[in-house]
Amino acid sequence: MNQLIRVRLDLAYDGTDFAGWARQPGLRTVEGALETGIARVLRTEQRGLPAPRLTVAGRTDSGVHARGQVAHVDVDREGWAALPGRSDRSPGDSLVTRLAGVLPADVVVRRAAPAPAGFDARFSALRRRYTYRIADDPGLRDPLRRSHVLWTRRALDAEAMDAAVRPLVGLRDFAAYCKPRPGATTIRELQRIAWERPAEGPDAGLVVAHVVADAFCHNMVRALVGASIAVGEGRRPVGWPAELLASRRRDAGVFVVPPEGLCLEEITFPPDAELASRADAVRAKRMDEEVWDDLPTAR
Repeated sequence: MNQLIRVRLDLAYDGTDFAGWARQPGLRTVEGALETGIARVLRTEQRGLPAPRLTVAGRTDSGVHARGQVAHVDVDREGWAALPGRSDRSPGDSLVTRLAGVLPADVVVRRAAPAPAGFDARFSALRRRYTYRIADDPGLRDPLRRSHVLWTRRALDAEAMDAAVRPLVGLRDFAAYCKPRPGATTIRELQRIAWERPAEGPDAGLVVAHVVADAFCHNMVRALVGASIAVGEGRRPVGWPAELLASRRRDAGVFVVPPEGLCLEEITFPPDAELASRADAVRAKRMDEEVWDDLPTAR
């Protein structure tokens, strides 16, 4: 029996024309495109093998982008070893090159390599880092970035937004910012949330959120951004997001912002020696809670 080897994939994608990460019948998804591409490169159907199945660190919703997504896939060792053909490239480099020839231009696998022992893209992850970008000045509206930056008509007070979200950091119940899901917990450890208006660089003048957590529940990031905007526009006081968090109830004043400004920037993992224990601990916890540690999938 052909043994399997676990391969870590580091990838990026423009989520504009994808119906989210998760494979769905009749819809164009990142997972679907990648699994189809990997199956084609490895010739699994011709070789009588099951189609490859990916496990991802954070499922993203329709329209959400990723620069630092991580996934893993288990492939047969024979097919993996055969990837370089007659070249002197490694199987991982060969897979990256071959996928570049079959994947659509809006998804790129940057690196592929055998994963360390115990690695699980979903359960081994320590934290996920996202950004959300907003242009509140007509002069900053770049049509070339229209699918990656939210355009708003009213000027935002970035300092007030930053002050409003600071009290939300910590291990807390984010029920007020999560879409309820049967059997799922809304307790998350928000490790960082901050707003800034960079003075230089590619985001100069934009209002940018930086959000880091161990995991996110359904709609959490985009709801936090929506509450922040209400403060930034002066419609709500600085203390309102914290009051809302304490109430543990959804409020009609919190709207879930559009997806285009949201990007998964980075997934952080522990040292290799701790991957298996981290995965075991998180898997047990998540299965007990019956909850996915992701952003919303397309509905």
